[in-house]
Formats: sequence, structure tokens, C-alpha cells
Amino acid sequence: MAIKVRKQIYIEQEQNIILKRLSDERGMPEAEIIREAITQHVQGFRLRRRDLRAWAAEREFIEQLSGQESTPEYRTWQREELYER
Repeated sequence: MAIKVRKQIYIEQEQNIILKRLSDERGMPEAEIIREAITQHVQGFRLRRRDLRAWAAEREFIEQLSGQESTPEYRTWQREELYER
């Protein structure tokens, strides 16, 4: 079992009502619900961080493509033709 550290926090009245209801519904101590919420919150940050790295790789890929010369000889249409449809 992990060592726990005592913390005193202030929450809003509505949060207190929700916390008490969750505690009753789940049969869990309020402190355990708070600990689980912190863990889930932190995991959400980790997932977002991974997503940001994926977007950075995507940006790099797009920049590489945008640096290449256009090849209009392979295209059978003109941009203006798309607006005429």
C-alpha cells in the first residue's frame, strides 16, 4: 500500500454534493473518489501530450510536402474548374 499524504482542500458546495452522492452510490470513501479523479486527470494530460507529438510529426510531414515542387503535368484539372461545378 502506498504512503498517503494528508491534504486539506476547499471545494465548491456543488462539488461537495456531487462527491457525497458518488460516495454513497459507489460505497467508497470520498477521499478515494478524489484520488481516482486526480489519477484520471493526470492520465488525460499524458494522452494529450502524445497527441501533440503526433501532430508535430504530421506538421513536419506537411512541411516536407509543401517544399516539393508542384507537378501540374499529372493533374488533369485546374483549380478554377472546381469552382465551376
